[in-house]
Amino acid sequence: MNVHTFYNDFPTFLRRFFPFKVQKISLNAGFTCPNRDGTRGYGGCTYCNNQTFSPGYCHTEKPVRVQLEEGKAFFAHKYPEMKYLAYFQAYTNTYGELEELTRKYEEALAVDDVVGLVIGTRPDCMPPALLNYLEELSRRTFLLVEFGIESTLNRTLLRINRGHTWQSSVDAITQASARGILTGGHVILGLPGETRADILGQAKDISSLPLATLKLHQLQLIRGTRMAHEYETSLADFHLFNNVDEYIDLVIEYIQRLRPDLVLERFVSQSPRELLIAPDWGLKNYEFNHRLQKRMKELGAYQGKLIGNP
Repeated sequence: MNVHTFYNDFPTFLRRFFPFKVQKISLNAGFTCPNRDGTRGYGGCTYCNNQTFSPGYCHTEKPVRVQLEEGKAFFAHKYPEMKYLAYFQAYTNTYGELEELTRKYEEALAVDDVVGLVIGTRPDCMPPALLNYLEELSRRTFLLVEFGIESTLNRTLLRINRGHTWQSSVDAITQASARGILTGGHVILGLPGETRADILGQAKDISSLPLATLKLHQLQLIRGTRMAHEYETSLADFHLFNNVDEYIDLVIEYIQRLRPDLVLERFVSQSPRELLIAPDWGLKNYEFNHRLQKRMKELGAYQGKLIGNP
């Protein structure tokens, strides 16, 4: 337990593997999603606009190598000795032919100062042949596979057009972890129709998974998404955390119900202001974390404290 014993933080986790600073470089490798191309559905997740996490150097017309070199140039001025993790972030980065996937992963690893991969994906896009490759890859480099769980409730997953179930997440994460692959999870707090009790109950289910890391963040309404339109027509089903202190208190309740060894990477997300409808707190991630830690100290709160509580 770190960050003054409040919770397990991601930088401390990375120091288990690297004796130097590492920075993730986001990539858009040109993949799509099975709930966009008709395999599982159309239109993608109702909340999703991939522009919200695509930095300036991250364009699909550029090869993976070029995106990484431009990302390195972007970060190098701050820490010239920095090493990097290639972060396959946009869309579903295990959704494709095995030959195409392995070519792009190996292209990233061949770039100077890239010391590992982080691969964002869905739980329904992890075929056995790819698992075999990732198991071998994890033996020769740092590898973290992040699964978009989003919710543990099937009714919510159906409503947001995820195209998979909670059991899909359980199966995929269990299978990957059994191969020795580090797994991460991602959830969104405040999805439409979910109550506070639903959200806090989720922590127990998340803790039951063999996850190494977890990201959580507030629901954000993004312009141009189906969810933004749904908000206009079904206002009563939404509870946006426009008051950041209310969200902080919820996160603290959630953290206290998570198993103590789970590494917490992120608590908030920041979409570009020109795309964001709400909530808009005007806080940087580190500012939010400072407020969170201050409040945890005031409450005597820490990760795992309320395990077993409803």
